[in-house]
Amino acid sequence: MFVDQVKITVEAGNGGDGCCSFRREKFIPKGGPDGGDGGKGGDVIFRAVGNLSTLLDLRYQQLYRAEHGKAGSGQLKTGKSGKDLVIQVPVGTVVRDFESRVVLADLTEELQEFVIGRGGRGGLGNEHYKSSTNRAPRRADPGEPGKHKVLFVELKLLADVAIIGFPNAGKSTLISKISNAKPKIADYPFSTLVPNLGLVKVSDYKSFIAADIPGLIADAHLGKGLGTRFLKHTERTRLLVHLLDFSIASDRDPIADYKTIQNELKHFSEELYGKPQILVANKIDHPEAEAKFAEYKERLEAINPNMFVCSSVTGQGLKELVFKIYEMLETNKEE
Repeated sequence: MFVDQVKITVEAGNGGDGCCSFRREKFIPKGGPDGGDGGKGGDVIFRAVGNLSTLLDLRYQQLYRAEHGKAGSGQLKTGKSGKDLVIQVPVGTVVRDFESRVVLADLTEELQEFVIGRGGRGGLGNEHYKSSTNRAPRRADPGEPGKHKVLFVELKLLADVAIIGFPNAGKSTLISKISNAKPKIADYPFSTLVPNLGLVKVSDYKSFIAADIPGLIADAHLGKGLGTRFLKHTERTRLLVHLLDFSIASDRDPIADYKTIQNELKHFSEELYGKPQILVANKIDHPEAEAKFAEYKERLEAINPNMFVCSSVTGQGLKELVFKIYEMLETNKEE
């Protein structure tokens, strides 16, 4: 199950209480203070790991508590510190405050860590309060409480390229042909319900990561068709590949479809709308589809000169498309 957003509560450990104690020694008033400090409470830490691809574990456990620090004791013994609690999440996880949605951590590298909740400090024992005028202090401080937070955790896929378009535009078939991804493919709308990641090998030492984004529709930026959950997975990409359906089974207007998707990108994020794009006339594997494309060719090339004609069924244009994607990614990286 692909889970890309959850609500959880984290509680760092409380600090241990300081100790009020007196040792028993001759000629020392009341034995002298020897109360130790309390131990520090455990922290709550997020750690990004590469072997996870979903937030499924966080859905089934929504409360995370670190260990409390132990109380101090006599003979100046400091209490044991509580163990830190490490929450492992996929690379690309964003942690936000649940109420304000302010970003607290953005984990984009493997083994990157962020302390989301600090454990409370241990209380001071009475030994700290002795003085020339107070030789037998009876004061010892309680430990500080650990931080408590309610968090909204979401996953944004880390991919170089996002393949976008209307449902049934051929996105899943394309990514299955050019990468190692094995998405579910069917001839009905919204057969892709979760994004799919695939490694595309250009040569032995050249590759990039592509993501197949579930179909977008009008008003996706308002959440229609789970649009906002799909669109967020395109935010980290450096290039968009926009597929248009030219199959003979489709009676859609490719120009209208293009404008609809661009409008959704713009309303969702100006930064996303401004990313470089490649336009792909897809499913050109029939004479009637070729004739349909001929009608739109000049207008599409005027919209975007980076125009390709492809068919995932016959393999037409796929190699050229892959090389163009890699070329644009390298150019974008240099810029």
